Amino acid sequence: MSQWQRSRELFELAQQTLAGGVSSNVRLLGKPHPLFFDRAEGALLYDVDGNEYIDYVLAQGPMILGHSHPAVLDAVNTAMRRGQLYAGQHTLEIDLSQKLVEIVPSAELCRFGLSGSEMVQAAMRLARAVTGRAMVLRFEGHYHGWFDNVLISVAPPLDKAGPRHAPQPTLGTLGQTPSALQDFFVLPFNDLALVEELFARAGDQIACVMLEPMMCNTGAIPPEPGFLQGLRRLCDQYGSLLYFDETITGFRLSLAGAQGYYGVTPDLSSFAKAMAGGFANAALVGKAAYMQRFAQDVNHSGTFNSNVISMAASVAALAELEKEDGAVYRHLDRIGTRLMQGLAGLGRRHELPLHVQGLPCAFHLSFTEQPPIRDYRDYAQHCDKERYNAFAEAMLARGVRLIGRGIWYVS
Repeated sequence: MSQWQRSRELFELAQQTLAGGVSSNVRLLGKPHPLFFDRAEGALLYDVDGNEYIDYVLAQGPMILGHSHPAVLDAVNTAMRRGQLYAGQHTLEIDLSQKLVEIVPSAELCRFGLSGSEMVQAAMRLARAVTGRAMVLRFEGHYHGWFDNVLISVAPPLDKAGPRHAPQPTLGTLGQTPSALQDFFVLPFNDLALVEELFARAGDQIACVMLEPMMCNTGAIPPEPGFLQGLRRLCDQYGSLLYFDETITGFRLSLAGAQGYYGVTPDLSSFAKAMAGGFANAALVGKAAYMQRFAQDVNHSGTFNSNVISMAASVAALAELEKEDGAVYRHLDRIGTRLMQGLAGLGRRHELPLHVQGLPCAFHLSFTEQPPIRDYRDYAQHCDKERYNAFAEAMLARGVRLIGRGIWYVS
């Protein structure tokens, strides 16, 4: 009998009423098939067949405190007994917005939503309104949500992506309209010279530069020294906004996000995943002069925005992350460093082309002969993805759950 027999049965049942048997296409990539889980606690995950896993997926990043953290669950349970959704204001909104303004360098005013994807939409709309410009500069391999107008050049086939110095914007799925490509300039990550050339040619068209400040969705690629600072300088020079999509990096790299970790303050930044301890919540924050436009002439709305459960979860999660002067981050650094060093050592011992890069809280493991990985094309051209997928499946059978694209999240 298969190690995952009950999961297989449930997956077959799910396909009768769920398209593909899942509710997110990312989960279709699960090997040997999408698994069904029963419960989770701390760093451990348990499936319906009774298998136990050390979990480095962590729900694709949100579970920075581990699964079922009691402080978050208790806060949510207490708050929701007073109500869940008011279509009005409540004090938890003030509590959370005050905390974000206190700890995030770019936060002067805040708005809340439910997902990183929707806050990206709010950020682009606001940047276009503030600048009166239409174009957005983005980078190959960066993921800013699944919506039609942003699923562009995330994982483009290299035979369609154009030359490295002038990438061809590429749609990510059938059903997108080609007109979405007209709103973006696309460049490789970590090449400031190419960004400077683009601004010299078309700086007056660029509403904002949008990026993951550390490229976590592909390769866990840190910015090279001076890259973020150079983007800040160019945006100031040409009147464009600098927008950090910190959906993953926010509250993972540090309590102040990647902007605090790297010491570069954007005009706008968005947060999701780690900010609510496993509950759905997201925020867009930024300079007051820009964010105030939401109260004037730029629309941002949502029925479930700032619902009681999301706000309570975030207030509790950030309180835990802030405890003992950031003890959680010292823990992540300690165990993440041991993992990275241990994996690299295993590669050397067994003479494997194993490459580890990134930060202890979020790092990338790959089979490649040509490290380091500095942009999407390095990853696409030089990493043996089939070999890594086989490795991840073998690890699953041994009780370690990994993400197939190579990033490891630590809790």
